[in-house]
Amino acid sequence: MAAAELTSETIVNKSRFVCTLYRVATDGEARERIAGHRKAHWDASHNCTAYVLDDGAIARSADNGEPAGTAGAPMLEVLRGRDMTDVLAVVTRYFGGVKLGAGGLLRAYGGAVSHALDSARLVALATWPRLRVAVDYGLAGSLEGLLRSREDVRLLEVDFGPRVAFDLACADAVAFEAWLAGQTAGAAVVEDAGELRVELPSV
Repeated sequence: MAAAELTSETIVNKSRFVCTLYRVATDGEARERIAGHRKAHWDASHNCTAYVLDDGAIARSADNGEPAGTAGAPMLEVLRGRDMTDVLAVVTRYFGGVKLGAGGLLRAYGGAVSHALDSARLVALATWPRLRVAVDYGLAGSLEGLLRSREDVRLLEVDFGPRVAFDLACADAVAFEAWLAGQTAGAAVVEDAGELRVELPSV
């Protein structure tokens, strides 16, 4: 799952914990977001971070001056526990004068992320095969209409060259190619074009 950008606030023993969720696609983008957030909130006591990318293949966290393991780690644990991906959580703490102790910090930082996720609009992400489909002009008009009507196809671009080429992603390449062969009497030429990250409707 991934979360759209959102900010929520919790207060624990007079300290404000403001969690901001960002959608991020790469490690570099996450680092840029963190740098920008810390610059914008330079007056905060701490700006602690956790992010997960690529279905958990990349997961990083930072305590930003809090005792080791009391901020970034519980934040990351919440993201993983909720099956989040492609999301960055930054919890900005404004110290209220009361020390929370290690256990209190663990609960406060993890709780701030949980609270933000409870308020977020979540969407499902999937990795679909990407294809390039070429047909003659005589077939292109009707095929384009059919492609746009399918929920399991994302039509990305139409290129008008010697033949009409459709750049698309589909949920199941084998089933799609069988359907395509039936619609075009086998006249379509299909090339593998890699993969595409696709956002699916919320359920």
